[in-house]
Amino acid sequence: MMPLPAPSKRKHIHTRNILCEGYLRNDGLWDIEGHLKDTKSYPFKNNERGEIKPGTPIHEMWIRLTINDHLEIIEVEAKTDYSPFEICQDITPNFKRLVGLKIGPGWRNRALKKVGGTEGCTHLVELLAPIATTAFQTIIPIKDNRKSDIDSKVNPDAVPRLLNTCHAFRSDGDKAKELWPNFYNGPATKLRS
Repeated sequence: MMPLPAPSKRKHIHTRNILCEGYLRNDGLWDIEGHLKDTKSYPFKNNERGEIKPGTPIHEMWIRLTINDHLEIIEVEAKTDYSPFEICQDITPNFKRLVGLKIGPGWRNRALKKVGGTEGCTHLVELLAPIATTAFQTIIPIKDNRKSDIDSKVNPDAVPRLLNTCHAFRSDGDKAKELWPNFYNGPATKLRS
């Protein structure tokens, strides 16, 4: 069942598929891969590629960031399989400039300084945001599980990493009360008499 209300009558024009996956490597590093693919539902002409048939990618790009437990980028691979122009493929080596950056606060701005504008590819740069969140979803739970027992014994008063990061984990909400009662600051529970 479709999660949105039924739409108005319409005609399909464009599809953008983005897939991001995270992997733990045998050497202890992490590979976070992103794939972007754009297709049209109608044929159209391209000066360099000729007629592009429906379903044939106009854009298809890949990027892999190899990162460590601290979310620092160790290695980058980028590839363009389909693009509107042959020259688009020439820019992929620039993405190696991301090596040494750390995914975290300010990540997008730091990445744009390295590969934004004429120094990069709009579509590969767009993949960096979902790749960053995929890195967090891949690494943080595994990393937290590795050290949760140690951390809770060493510093039981440490503020949980996820507290106040979203509506569900707000400090005055039910999830904070359930998961981190020591950090819950909402209304007190009424006792039954």
